[in-house]
Amino acid sequence: MTASVPERRAGSFGPSALATPANALTAARLLLAPVVIVLIVDRGAAWSTLAVWIAVAASDALDGWVARRQGKTSSGAFLDPLADKVLVLGALIALVAQGSFWWVPVAFIAVREVVISGYRSYVGRRGVSVPARQWAKVKTIVQEVAVGFALLPLTSDDKWVATAVLWIAVVLTLVTGAQYLLDGRRSQQRAL
Repeated sequence: MTASVPERRAGSFGPSALATPANALTAARLLLAPVVIVLIVDRGAAWSTLAVWIAVAASDALDGWVARRQGKTSSGAFLDPLADKVLVLGALIALVAQGSFWWVPVAFIAVREVVISGYRSYVGRRGVSVPARQWAKVKTIVQEVAVGFALLPLTSDDKWVATAVLWIAVVLTLVTGAQYLLDGRRSQQRAL
């Protein structure tokens, strides 16, 4: 008796695929990040900037939806968080440069993102996987919402809403960073 090979659905992709619709959406988000940053610096809180921000940030949910239906790929697992970080950190730094956000909460977020990305890469090279938890996805959404409130013309003179959401994002960013470290440590101990 021979083992049967499962048939792949039409339009689905294996884990090593690179040219997929989900990866194309992720690449577009990555390539549009500089456009968003220039709009933030040039126009600040404006309806046009907010509309572009919402469209580009929403592509994160869309590429995830497509990937779940057509097959997740290792390239997508790398590109998606990279695009998220470039877009969100670029927007936050642009908002600091523009005077909409104080640099301290943005620095907390930036340092955590760099440290945890480096940590995940480090342990990954040693065969330890530290996948994103649901709270890390919520953290990214809250960061995107903070940027959205800062770009909303109706709240541009009164920044307390955007600032409050930003500090919530900082808390989630630090908590999920600690969770990554704990998960990585547990995974390393199990591997021994």
